[in-house]
Amino acid sequence: MELSSLLSRFSEPETLRMAKLGRELRAKGLDIIDLSLGEPDFDTPEHIKEAAKKAIDENWSHYTPVSGYLDLRQAVCSKFKRDNNLDYKPENIVVSTGAKQSLANAILSIVETGDQVIIPTPFWVTYQALVDITGAEAVLLKSSLEHGYKITPEELEAAITPRTKLFIFSSPCNPSGSVYKKDELEGLARVFEKYPHIYIISDEIYEYINYGGKPESIAQFDYLKDRTIIINGLSKGFAMTGWRLGYMAAPVEIAKACEKLQGQFTSGTSSITQRAAITALTAPLDATHEMLKEFERRRKRVMELMHGIEGFKFSEPDGAFYAFPCVDFYFGKSDGEEVIKNADDLCMYLLNKAHVSTVTGSAFGDSQCLRLSFANSMENIEKGFARITEALKKLK
Repeated sequence: MELSSLLSRFSEPETLRMAKLGRELRAKGLDIIDLSLGEPDFDTPEHIKEAAKKAIDENWSHYTPVSGYLDLRQAVCSKFKRDNNLDYKPENIVVSTGAKQSLANAILSIVETGDQVIIPTPFWVTYQALVDITGAEAVLLKSSLEHGYKITPEELEAAITPRTKLFIFSSPCNPSGSVYKKDELEGLARVFEKYPHIYIISDEIYEYINYGGKPESIAQFDYLKDRTIIINGLSKGFAMTGWRLGYMAAPVEIAKACEKLQGQFTSGTSSITQRAAITALTAPLDATHEMLKEFERRRKRVMELMHGIEGFKFSEPDGAFYAFPCVDFYFGKSDGEEVIKNADDLCMYLLNKAHVSTVTGSAFGDSQCLRLSFANSMENIEKGFARITEALKKLK
């Protein structure tokens, strides 16, 4: 069977692959602790579920507008004003089946073969895959642990060429947990001000999982707003991963282009999810704040546990729910059966020997690290790190 060459441009997401491997081992009777997936272990808040039940009873069961119900897009605009002090109109908003589709829409509407797209490392796995699908060139701009996995204006400017069409980043960042402060964003913004041909995608899906206070968006700088696309959604801040709703705020021309693309791929997202989303976005954020408190508690404990592991080098995440330690201390070591050559090997070693699922940093553009999720219960975190510590002690 001859399949499209398009499929050779990208790989299965490593996050999903590790989840699948974990499920396969569980099916064989093994107790696998999952520190790989970026999914809150909380249930969707009751008031959001009640809104969905009400929508079903009121027969919101028909096809939806491609870009989303008007009152939902108005709710998104109200959210941006409330949380980010950003002014948008419904025509700037496109609702999709998850932030991943919003990203795909935006990237496909902007770049094509011959363009360059700057992506700071580490980055969420899907960024580069989507760029590769378009035939554009992904330019990976390496950040470092020493700088908190954030790039400087000088590093950004050095990476820009006449072919640069787009810049993609997340803050808070998956996987590093780094969060750009307002002055750091302004430093990058001043560089972009000099290059009006470059668009910016700001992935803000983790904005509520922020341990430093008020979230900051690069779209706040007026001279960039007309070429900035904000990506967000309900999965992380509202524990609604399975509901599948993401949204973007973009210049009208890009929003229309994304609506055109989406009309041929999926059309509008679930009517019931959209009605529930209105409640999620407009109701008080009490449940979200409670989740954040628990993530803060887990983050503190994970930092304590990692300090007790020989060779781990890391910075404390300011957002999201991941630790991203550098683990190159273990490269070249062996337990007598396996030799650990890189992060990929260490990831599989921990899965097979410690029965803990993690994700290799190479999936995120940094081959010296592992991503460890603390979107799991404290009990499982304690158990998982105990297993990791014991397994690593066997590597000499």
